[in-house]
Amino acid sequence: MADLPIYPLSEEHKMLRDAARDFAQKEIAPVAAEFDESGEFPHATVKKMGEMGFMGIEVPEQYGGAGMDALAYVLALEEICKVDASHGVIMSVNNSLYCHGILKFGTEEQKKKFIMPIASGKAIGAYSLTEPQSGSDAGTMKSRAICDGDTYVLNGRKSWVTSGPVADYFVVFFMTDPDKKQKGVSAFLVEGNTPGLVRGKKEPKLGIRASATSELIFEDCRIPAENRLGEEGEGFKIAMTVLDAGRIGIGTQALGIAEAAYEAARQYAGQREAFGQPIGAFQGTGFKIADMKTRIEASRLLVYNAAISKEKAKATNGRYSLEASMAKLFASETAMFVTHHAVQIHGGMGYSRELPLERYFRDAKITEIYEGTSEIQRLVISRSELGIK
Repeated sequence: MADLPIYPLSEEHKMLRDAARDFAQKEIAPVAAEFDESGEFPHATVKKMGEMGFMGIEVPEQYGGAGMDALAYVLALEEICKVDASHGVIMSVNNSLYCHGILKFGTEEQKKKFIMPIASGKAIGAYSLTEPQSGSDAGTMKSRAICDGDTYVLNGRKSWVTSGPVADYFVVFFMTDPDKKQKGVSAFLVEGNTPGLVRGKKEPKLGIRASATSELIFEDCRIPAENRLGEEGEGFKIAMTVLDAGRIGIGTQALGIAEAAYEAARQYAGQREAFGQPIGAFQGTGFKIADMKTRIEASRLLVYNAAISKEKAKATNGRYSLEASMAKLFASETAMFVTHHAVQIHGGMGYSRELPLERYFRDAKITEIYEGTSEIQRLVISRSELGIK
């Protein structure tokens, strides 16, 4: 992939991208299929990712991070996801859903305590908003946090928590005033070893199988009041702000998956022959290649644009919801489009587990679902364009 002239990369950007590419090829590629098969969490390579600085790219150096910008984060994540989406989503959650919210809304003490071990790779962070009966509609949340002097008592059940079985720290959302619906949600920071926090069953998933996902069950889980993130009632605002960043991460994940599938399909279409010529010479295949390439490059522009918008928003304290949703929507649907056609181009071999294509296909689907479904993204985009709140 040549550097895009519309987004000229600095030497620092290129060095980080190349380092991520080299690490992914040497450290992740040899074990990706094995961890997909077993469903085990890749502790060793995730730890190495932390040592390389990939788990806190935008975190300032004073809190243990690399102190780089949003585009640098996207460039590195893209290279990891091209090799394995499971490693990519672990990296994405740490950087965006976990660290971003604490950096933006946390106190100095919270940043030092809850970010430094994550950004340096010594610990793993997670984010928990979804419940069994509550997803994008946080106003129907059943989990409750009750203030008791200088503590909060948490009760409830959370679901689909990425890195839930292994995380050391969590950003979680509980209802503190049910009558206020969304405006009654508050955010909290919870240590993984807190009494009353029980990790539920590990989810058996179609794709991203090496990324551990589980329920979290809170049973009279008592945490200090100082662990509240932001003010009471600010939780929904925090959650949505964090999801803007998270959607850029998932858009990048989708872009990486699509690129990997495309490169495999392009190579195969040029090598496999039928009726005396490469199958890519037939319009049925060649047009697929053309559409795949076009959608990938359009996705890249949207994802990079969202990253630039995020960086600009840091200075203005603004939002970039529209750009993030467009990038996530288009890139995720591109990932499904490209992996589908890549499998088709490979024929029977695309369906075989001997090649990584079927893994790319399985991994792509989740990008249309988590951190806001495609339907939710279209809702965000249309309301923004129509001025509907």
